[in-house]
Amino acid sequence: MSLNKLIQYLLIITVLAVVPLVVRSDYVLHILVTIAIYGILVLGLEIILGQAGLFSLGHAAFYGMGAYTSALLVMKLGFPLWLAAIGAMIMTAIFGAALGFPVLRLRGDYLAIATLGFGEIFRLILTNWDTLTHGPMGLPGIPRPHLFGATPFNRVEYYYFIVFFFLVSLFLVYRISGSFLGRAFRALRDDDDAAEFMGINTTKYKILAFALGGVFAGLAGSFYAHYITFISPDTFTYLDSEMMLAMVFLGGAGTVIGPVIGTIVLLLFPEVFRFLLEWRMLVVGVVMVVVMIYRPQGIWSADVHWPKFKRRSLALAEPRK
Repeated sequence: MSLNKLIQYLLIITVLAVVPLVVRSDYVLHILVTIAIYGILVLGLEIILGQAGLFSLGHAAFYGMGAYTSALLVMKLGFPLWLAAIGAMIMTAIFGAALGFPVLRLRGDYLAIATLGFGEIFRLILTNWDTLTHGPMGLPGIPRPHLFGATPFNRVEYYYFIVFFFLVSLFLVYRISGSFLGRAFRALRDDDDAAEFMGINTTKYKILAFALGGVFAGLAGSFYAHYITFISPDTFTYLDSEMMLAMVFLGGAGTVIGPVIGTIVLLLFPEVFRFLLEWRMLVVGVVMVVVMIYRPQGIWSADVHWPKFKRRSLALAEPRK
């Protein structure tokens, strides 16, 4: 790791550690915890979509699977949170790999439709399996995490708890991106036929991409369930998968920090413009359109630098002769 990157990581950690000491509002801390949970979630989608190039519209299903698995393990079987979170990650990894098998030969729109179908099937199972999931009524009373039998975490303690796992997830995805595994994923994304010709087992790495993406989604789902303490099928719908896709594309698919930036923008902007009431989502939509016009690679792009962006913007503003 270079000195510059180390300084950046230390600066990020310092800022995140100081925030609760400066910000005393429970509302602001709630927004930050939500951003951290979604940050873990979109890092999983970044592996599937940004790294491996597999267009998925069913990521909310993995998210919900992690939430329900963790909640049921704690409430029905008495598992501690850390063991329930591991169980959630194993479950989503298995289903992620299982989803990879039938969609191996699908690409583009067909792959998106298949993953969309998987997400809708999962939502219908949650809605109709009353004996296990309580159906549309959802699961209330999910216990909040605690350490060594002490009282449950308050909001500040949960903030540090979730930020720690977010930083660990960010580090792991960075390591995956820079490893042979990440290079194999990018080879699949750029041209899977050429990747197979070069000796990369495309079947293996497609399944692995879905499994790894499911692991991060399962972890985020577990943390979400025990933070909110209530989950229902309405929380994990197609619209949630769409928002996750928007976070990845807005921030910059194919980068690691980009989807996190997209998450911050799409979760923070509606709260900043809350005073505009029903107009606030229009403002967020306009911001997204402007970014996509002038920054089609995303806010944080690996191949376009800010000086080029400025020159390009000025060039677009000049009238053609």
